[in-house]
Order: sequence, then C-alpha cells, then structure tokens
Amino acid sequence: MDVTSLLLLAFAALGIISSNAPITIAVVVLLLIRVTGMQQAFPWLEKYGLTIGIIILTIGVMAPLASGKISLETLGSSFLNWKSLLAIAVGMLVAFLGGRGASLMSGQPTVVAGLLIGTVLGVALFKGVPVGPLIAAGILSLLIGKS
Repeated sequence: MDVTSLLLLAFAALGIISSNAPITIAVVVLLLIRVTGMQQAFPWLEKYGLTIGIIILTIGVMAPLASGKISLETLGSSFLNWKSLLAIAVGMLVAFLGGRGASLMSGQPTVVAGLLIGTVLGVALFKGVPVGPLIAAGILSLLIGKS
C-alpha cells in the first residue's frame, strides 16, 4: 500500500473516531477512486470540486428561503435587529476571506497541505465542519500579506 493511501486511511480513522461523517465519506470516496483505478478523475475534482461543493453548500443554505420557511418579511427584518446586522457583517467578512483564501490556495499550493491537515484535525478533534480551508487560507493571506 502506498503512502498516500495510508494517509487517507489515517484521515478516515480520524473521521470515524470523531464521528464525523463528512470527513469519513469524503476520504472513503477518494480511496475508492484510487483503488478502482479512476485516477483520471482527480484533476477534474481538483479543478471543479471546490466550486461544486460551494454550490451544494449554497443550495443547502438557501433551501429555507426557496421552500418558504424564511419569508420576505423575515428577510427584511434582518436589517432591523442588531444580531442580524452583525450576522450580515460577519457573512460579508467570511465571503471576503473565502475569496482571498481561494486566491492564496491557487497561487501558493504549498500552503494547501497545512490547511488541509489543520482543517481535518479541527473537524476530528473539535467537532468542526470541513468548510474551513477557504476561510483559513483567507486568514492566512491576511497574516502573510498575500491576496
């Protein structure tokens, strides 16, 4: 067994130990792609995976609006409550950081490994959610002065 597969198995173990299904499922899918000899999928996943993931995440976040659970009135009242205004500001900050993070990750691929390890450890050890690499890269870009 090669080192990459062993590393993926270690990440799968972290996902199982921490009861984090998204990490476990993602790693198992990647292992299956490796084992079944479908490595030609990796360049495509590397190129479009993040975009597809963001689209699916956005669909999930916007589903309550589309289903009618969040009304236009509720949406409008967001601009009248300080907590909602703070949420809007934080959302804007996170979107800004995500944009910087995407630029940093594509411009400096050497930081991707560290961000990946940090995110997986954060998910496994702190019951986090694996949406952190983009934001982590955005924060890193602020710290190291890259955009």
